[in-house]
Amino acid sequence: MNKKSSLSVLLNGIIKENPVLVLILGTCPTLATTTTVTGAFGMGLAALAVLVCSNVFISLLRKIIPETMRIPCYIVIIAGFVTIVKMIVQAYMPALYETLGVYLDLITVNCIILGRAEMFANRNPVVASALDGIGMGLGFTLALTAMATVREVLGAGSFAGIAIPFMENFKIEFFTKAPGGLLVYGLLIALIYIITKGAAPVKTSFSCEGCPHAATCTIETCQKKGAEN
Repeated sequence: MNKKSSLSVLLNGIIKENPVLVLILGTCPTLATTTTVTGAFGMGLAALAVLVCSNVFISLLRKIIPETMRIPCYIVIIAGFVTIVKMIVQAYMPALYETLGVYLDLITVNCIILGRAEMFANRNPVVASALDGIGMGLGFTLALTAMATVREVLGAGSFAGIAIPFMENFKIEFFTKAPGGLLVYGLLIALIYIITKGAAPVKTSFSCEGCPHAATCTIETCQKKGAEN
C-alpha cells in the first residue's frame, strides 16, 4: 500500500465520506451527545478507539470468520472492545462516563462501526483497515465536536463547560433541545455539500459479490423476490 493510497484512505472519512455529515450514519448519538463539547469529543474518541481496534481485529480474522456468520462475529468483536473502552472511561473519567451514559453501550450497534467492518475491514489488509478506522473516527469526532460547539455556545453560553462572559445574556436554549440539534445538524450537512460542491456523497454500486446465495441465485428468482417486495 503506497503513501498516496494510504493518505486517501485516511482522509476519506474526514470530508468525502464523513460518516455523520455525508453518509448520515450514527444520528442517534450525534443528536444526543452534542449538547456539550466535552460529551461530544469524548463520544468521538470512544468511537474512534472501538473503530480502529475492531477494524484491525476483523481484518486479521477476515479469512477465518465463516461467511454466513460474519455479522454475529462482528458484533461480538465490537462488543468486546466497547466493554474495554467503557471500563476505561468509567475508571479514569467518571464525569464523562456519567455524561455519555447508555450511549457508550450503544456504540456496539452503531451503524458506522458495523458498516466499516462489513464494507472495508472484511475486504482489506490490516494497515488499510486501521487507517480507515482512524479516518472515520476522526471524521465522526470532528463532526460531533463542531456540532456541539455551535449548540453549547449558542444554547448555554459556554464552551466545554467554561462560561463565555459576553454570551451570558444572549443564550438561546432552543439549541440545547432536540429541534435545535436537528437544525444545526441540517445546516452542517448543507455546509459540507456547499464546500464540496455536491461531490461528497458517495455513489455506491451494488452487486452479488459476497452474497452467500450468489451461486444458487438466478435472474428468475431475483425478479420473483423483487415482485414480492
